[in-house]
Amino acid sequence: MVLVPATISDGAVIAEVNMGADSAAPTVRATVVQASTIFYDTPATLDKAEILIADASALGSQLVVFPEAFIGGYPRGSTFDVIIGAGKEEFQKYHAAAINVPGPEVDRLAAIARNYKVYLVMGVIEREGYTLYCTILFFNSQGQYLGKHRKLMPTALEHIIWGFGDGSTIPVFETRIGKIGALICWENRMPLLRTAMCGKGIEIYCAPTADARDVWQASMIHIALEGGCFVLSANQFCRRKDYPPPPEYVFAGTDEDTSPDSIVCAGGSVIISPSGQVLAGPNYEGEALISADLDLGEIVRAKFDFDVVGHYSRPDVLSLTVRDHPTSPVSFTSASKAGRLRSNSLLLASWATPYAP
Repeated sequence: MVLVPATISDGAVIAEVNMGADSAAPTVRATVVQASTIFYDTPATLDKAEILIADASALGSQLVVFPEAFIGGYPRGSTFDVIIGAGKEEFQKYHAAAINVPGPEVDRLAAIARNYKVYLVMGVIEREGYTLYCTILFFNSQGQYLGKHRKLMPTALEHIIWGFGDGSTIPVFETRIGKIGALICWENRMPLLRTAMCGKGIEIYCAPTADARDVWQASMIHIALEGGCFVLSANQFCRRKDYPPPPEYVFAGTDEDTSPDSIVCAGGSVIISPSGQVLAGPNYEGEALISADLDLGEIVRAKFDFDVVGHYSRPDVLSLTVRDHPTSPVSFTSASKAGRLRSNSLLLASWATPYAP
């Protein structure tokens, strides 16, 4: 393993690069970014993201994966004053830091992916009207926005600030570097959702997270073994000073015991092979670019023993149905009626057209 130093505006970033891939097999160099949001400052966070992507590109990375909620911020330690009628001002600030999809921030991320010729997987807080979603955006190396995944199941107090995704945004994208998809944080502990991703043929499984506990590593290794895929988990590394000071931002019940340098999220970003081998990380020491060469031939070798939706499945006994259509709380019968009228008009017009041999 080679340690390669890179820099960002406020200090050093260490890149762990594992060069152990079989040179005879196709390889993809991938980087997971372990860094903190600049909270309540989305333009500055986008600037920081571009610097980090530039550093990853300089290392030869073809795929760059960012943590959960990197753009918009993960509201760690905040309670949003969970008392009926309270918390509105804090939510207003958080809502203002979120981004529209599509929108100017998405356009900028697409341009960054194109400029540095990388596939980009970015965690954002998405704003649709007045509801927020924890979302992952996907871009190819030509700067095309491919689509998004909205977190299906926010965890614990996340319920009070984020909406719920539906089955229409659990994509796996077939790209020239492999089939790429993502689930967010504790969604990765949902067996049926993982099975849906395997059913779509995922090969490079991205797992942006906010969980820095040691036990997270066991989950990531299990998913790699279960799916016969590479797992790339990116988490933020944050100190108290990365968030606004009190009273603008308060870590509930802990601010009196923390200093500006106190670690509030320790990272643990990691890259794991389909055989369960840890290729790079986990890193708990600071902001970092954690990189590895992915030997894509290892996917086939792993599937020889265990293909969860192939030869190791029993659809005669166990099967899964995924409702992957978009859902909406409001539908209008007039819109359906108008569509039927247009179809009938076209049909009548076709009957009225004289036959011309």
